[in-house]
Amino acid sequence: MKWLWITIIQLIFAVFIYVMWAFFFGIALMPVLFLLFKVWQITSMFPLWQRVSLLSMTLAVGYFLFGLTLIFTIGIFRTVFRLRLKEGMYSMYSIEALKWAFLSSLYLTIHYTFMDFVLVTPFANLLFRMLGAKLGKNVQFNSKFIFDASLLEIGDNTVVGGGAIIDCHMVERGKLKLKKVKIGKNVTLGSHSTIMPGCEIGDSAIISASAVLQKDTKVERRDIWYGIPAESMRQKVRKDKEDMDKNP
Repeated sequence: MKWLWITIIQLIFAVFIYVMWAFFFGIALMPVLFLLFKVWQITSMFPLWQRVSLLSMTLAVGYFLFGLTLIFTIGIFRTVFRLRLKEGMYSMYSIEALKWAFLSSLYLTIHYTFMDFVLVTPFANLLFRMLGAKLGKNVQFNSKFIFDASLLEIGDNTVVGGGAIIDCHMVERGKLKLKKVKIGKNVTLGSHSTIMPGCEIGDSAIISASAVLQKDTKVERRDIWYGIPAESMRQKVRKDKEDMDKNP
């Protein structure tokens, strides 16, 4: 019977998420439909080809209006209701886990519909700030794979490379683990690198392209980490030097 109750809870939660998506999409579409309706009225006496051309351009503009409205709507909603994640280990059916799933679903509405168009623009920083991230000045996001923003801290002038993944959550032995990721100033996260929960990266460090930084890793200031799983170049050089000293 336990599996049946779990299935029912999952179905209820899924329907709730669909309703919330419909709500946010509906709000984001309102200015688009208003704009289309006004253009339809204004062009009523135009020749058909002009009318179709103007409506096509209006629809294209409307897509960007939809995306920006969706960002502000979800960001304001999260801010007003003060929805933030707390570090810890939680049952997959706890209140905190459900809150994590809900916040994740809010971000995914933007992730799958508009996020590609705001990368490396101030709108990306605005979005992650509105979702609860603590960001310094001039942070550059070239990746949409930034999850659990309310547990993320990034310092000034840090660059998040294309396709880089920052995750502040993972599932271990059937439990949800939430832990902050702290990234210092002037850090470079290489293309398609992966940063797992609990990682702390010091100022001016470099995480090489495709490197996988395992959970709770501490990266020293100005160090370089590379590989899968990632390892410290500084520590490797020290070890190689010690081996050479032992075996001249």
